[in-house]
Amino acid sequence: MIQKKAKEQNMQPYIKQKITKLSGTLREYRVYHRYVGLVIGLFVLISSITGILLGWKKDVDLLQPPLIKGQTSDLTQWVSMADLATAAYAGLDSAQSIKNNPIDRIEARLDKGMVKVLFSEGYWEVQVDGSTGKVLSVAQRHSDWIEQIHDGSIISDLFKLVSMNLLGLGLLILTITGATLWLYPKRIRKLKKD
Repeated sequence: MIQKKAKEQNMQPYIKQKITKLSGTLREYRVYHRYVGLVIGLFVLISSITGILLGWKKDVDLLQPPLIKGQTSDLTQWVSMADLATAAYAGLDSAQSIKNNPIDRIEARLDKGMVKVLFSEGYWEVQVDGSTGKVLSVAQRHSDWIEQIHDGSIISDLFKLVSMNLLGLGLLILTITGATLWLYPKRIRKLKKD
């Protein structure tokens, strides 16, 4: 019994020192956690909201125009890509009075019997029947600019690279400091109890 008390008294300074060290680390990590959270919080908020919207883009016509079916998926009956592009230019000019908007890409949807012609400026999309060249739809793709906000490329590709790396690093720091803020108080209570 006396030996046990003597041993406990010898351990007291060590335990106090350990508790003091853990408490100091805890205070430092709270500061890191708070400020890193404040800095990346805006990026996380923007990324979360735009991510939710992008998750719904195929289901909400305002975000991305619905696909309109053409007459046939048989490629042998389709007009040439050049004619489809010309029809898309004419459709965009007729519907929105937009001329000289360069084509970004043309997506052939064989199963739907149509092509989507996407333009470089204004997020415009023209859907054209593959077999007749008839314009089926002219609409803006709001999902495209939402995606650019989501990944930061709306500002620049360099900003996208830097912001996504900072976001990833910030989330890693928040995870580590958050785990520490959760574990260290438990360790301190255990040391005090022992």
